[in-house]
Amino acid sequence: MYFQHVYDKSLAQASYFIGCQVKGVAIVIDAQRDMDVYLKIAEANNMKITHIAETHIHADFLSGSRELAAVTGATMYLSDEGPKEWKYEFDHKGLLHGDKINVGNLSLEVLHTPGHTPESISFLLTDHPATDKPVMIFTGDFVFVGDVGRPDLLEKAAGVVGTQEKGAVQMYESIQRFAELPEYLQVWPGHGAGSACGKSLGSVPSSTVGYEKIRNWAFQYASDEKGFVDYLLEGQPEPPKYFAMMKHLNKEERPLLVEVPQHPKLSKAQFLKAYNDGLTVIDTRNKVDFAKGFLPNSINIQGNNSFSTWAGWLLNYQEQFILVAEENEMEDLTRKLMRVGLDNIYGFIEDVSAYDLELQTADVIDMEEFKALAKKDDVQVVDVRNTTELKAGHVRGADHVFVGTIESNLDKISKDKQVVIHCQSGDRAAIAYSLLRKNGFDEVKNYSGGMKEWREQGNEIVTK
Repeated sequence: MYFQHVYDKSLAQASYFIGCQVKGVAIVIDAQRDMDVYLKIAEANNMKITHIAETHIHADFLSGSRELAAVTGATMYLSDEGPKEWKYEFDHKGLLHGDKINVGNLSLEVLHTPGHTPESISFLLTDHPATDKPVMIFTGDFVFVGDVGRPDLLEKAAGVVGTQEKGAVQMYESIQRFAELPEYLQVWPGHGAGSACGKSLGSVPSSTVGYEKIRNWAFQYASDEKGFVDYLLEGQPEPPKYFAMMKHLNKEERPLLVEVPQHPKLSKAQFLKAYNDGLTVIDTRNKVDFAKGFLPNSINIQGNNSFSTWAGWLLNYQEQFILVAEENEMEDLTRKLMRVGLDNIYGFIEDVSAYDLELQTADVIDMEEFKALAKKDDVQVVDVRNTTELKAGHVRGADHVFVGTIESNLDKISKDKQVVIHCQSGDRAAIAYSLLRKNGFDEVKNYSGGMKEWREQGNEIVTK
């Protein structure tokens, strides 16, 4: 057996390439959209990808199964479990509980493991030349290292009302069955730390059934269904706005993108026309460089591992946009955007000072100035972190407006007061600052040290 764990840090998303070296055939589970990584693995190991599988209809990334199938001719094996209104709407070979997929001398048994979503399945892998007992389970968003998948996404992200409590009960039942599997079985999940598909995912890439039964909170409620359901639904992070779009694109017909596109560097005339026509400008530079000088109305989303998530939160899928980035960064940024289906890149520019436009600067303040301002009645302090972070500790008197929904909540921010924003350590505050300036808030200061520095210096923390 050949095995390779493929991990996308930008979305904390895992996919798997598993092959039979004797027969020269392979299966890919939960492929990312820029799927050339699997083609390279197959070529390097003299294998042919003949099978493609998914654990469920994903919400957090745009699956590359159809792109990979289009290039390789492999068959897609997808779940036919769950209600009829939430099934894949394109050609595939349907899978039900107990079905088996044979890949050379390997076999994968399908286990229906609902909870995260109704159709979720896991794959129990047996390497027959070595043993007739299963050796690995690929759990998708069912069981993570230290956590389990959240059951609220269909309701919160896709708008399917009344599904989160039902999903939580299904998750409890699935967990009871999972606990009966052999303790030596290796667990390979669909995500690691940093994913919004759970609230306390571990950073170790894999585990075992036995280890999870010891350390994973979900297995400590063996005879307490209500306690399990209550804890599972409590404190889940806000699902990114783009999750609803992913749910639909991953189950319906859509255009395929079988290679990473190249985007043009815009001339001065091209950029100015597009800019004056109102195209959104996403400045991917680091927050320090952005603060020193940025184009009016541009949005600062740094091109780091969180880039695709925040772009998915903030961009309109039907509108074109421009990137500010170095040319040698464009392939990486394009891949990150592809993975969440943001394909409408009009082009890019490198130097914001090259267009005879008066640049704006960010008003970034230190902790001492923040302390002084926070005491004043005519100052509004705005915490742009998520609700869970706010409840765990915040600055006294701070108002809460989450950065991901800030443009829908501008009425909560005063234009008559000095506004001071902060997050945990500055990245989200930089996004929020640019969004507020774009929406006509001129009296804004950014305390970039955020709650991280505030805590480290021993300042007062309020919890609720």
